[in-house]
Amino acid sequence: MHSPQLNHTIQGQGPAILLIHGLFGSLSNLGLLARDLVQDHTVISVDLRNHGHSFHSNSMNYSVMADDLNQLLVDLNISSAMVIGHSMGGKAAMALCDIAADKVSKLIVLDMAPVAYQERRHDNVFAGLKAVIDEKPQSRKQALDCLAQHIEIDGVRQFLAKSLYSKDGYLQWLFNVEGIINSYQHIQDWAEISPFQGGTLFLKGADSDYLMPEHQAAIQKQFPNSKAHIIANTGHWLHAEKPLEVVRSIRRFINK
Repeated sequence: MHSPQLNHTIQGQGPAILLIHGLFGSLSNLGLLARDLVQDHTVISVDLRNHGHSFHSNSMNYSVMADDLNQLLVDLNISSAMVIGHSMGGKAAMALCDIAADKVSKLIVLDMAPVAYQERRHDNVFAGLKAVIDEKPQSRKQALDCLAQHIEIDGVRQFLAKSLYSKDGYLQWLFNVEGIINSYQHIQDWAEISPFQGGTLFLKGADSDYLMPEHQAAIQKQFPNSKAHIIANTGHWLHAEKPLEVVRSIRRFINK
């Protein structure tokens, strides 16, 4: 018995590319990349479980996320795809390489390392999400004000607000807040995978501390055929901050 199919969109024609968003995101997050890649590829954008319009589940770790992605490729009859994942989506993409290496022709990971992270970076976000649930805001402005009590950076508040929808007269979250909070340790975590021999590109935001020199050994062990490229003057949201540079790096890599 496998999980319901992930919500997804398919655009364009040509070799398949699977785009996977990060925590609190949805399939529109990598839209700036999709808009370029769709010119000569079939681009499949997914909502991971507990996100966007995909199903909600109490179980959320990289093993089940990889299974979801693999099942979608099977359902769509795609035997080979280039896989691009940001942040948590990067880890889901790396986990997919462990169970379906033959289906991943090339892997591109945006600002994430195949390691367990110790620091809890999202407690303020969780507090903001819960505040919105308690407050039941009727307008987007009310929701943003609510988030502002916990989250300093306006860009983060605007990003989260993309996942609000109106139901029963007030704004609610598309993602499964409780499921994500309860699974946060699994999302931080990582189980080492067998070496993936396919070509792999790690793209790092220069100002981000998710992908660091001390992660190099773990990367080389699990992704022996990988290279890294740094996008200058950008943080963890490199694809949103510098989409042209990120697309250029991706195209250079996939056209080799």
